[in-house]
Amino acid sequence: MTPFCPNLTVLEDGHPITFSIQDAMNYHGPGYPGGVVHGYKVLERALPLLGADGAVERRGIGIETAFPGPGARDTFELVTRAVTGDRYQVDLNLASPDVVESPKGRYVFRLTYRETQVEIVIRPGHVRPEFIAMARKPDRTPDDEVQLADLKREMADRLMPLPAAEIYDATIL
Repeated sequence: MTPFCPNLTVLEDGHPITFSIQDAMNYHGPGYPGGVVHGYKVLERALPLLGADGAVERRGIGIETAFPGPGARDTFELVTRAVTGDRYQVDLNLASPDVVESPKGRYVFRLTYRETQVEIVIRPGHVRPEFIAMARKPDRTPDDEVQLADLKREMADRLMPLPAAEIYDATIL
């Protein structure tokens, strides 16, 4: 485990539950490792801001995002149970046009816990243009699919060791 990919701890009825990045990768599977890391880093950035001492009840967290990627969604579900609890919403219009765009949406996330809402927005430079181009390419060949899988893994490996504050800006709304 890298020093900048700390475990995430939330509460379940007052009892701490801790998740690692490997837990999130295992839960999601191999399909979208970059998205898993994005979801994990969003939570790493947001959780300390949502609770005064960083301890928040997982089933009290709501998530609204313009990024519908399955890797991030599965990470949010693992840690917060927001998808099954109907506290997870995708709104492609949530982000302004200047927010970095993925092939499916923009990297903006609003997490709410009790009376606190935090907006997490990716900083430019963390999603490479070649990834966007390949992910958007229509009629990808088998070789393209291999290249896209490599680009997803490269993004995950590149972002995982970075502190979340280097990847995402956070604003308390």
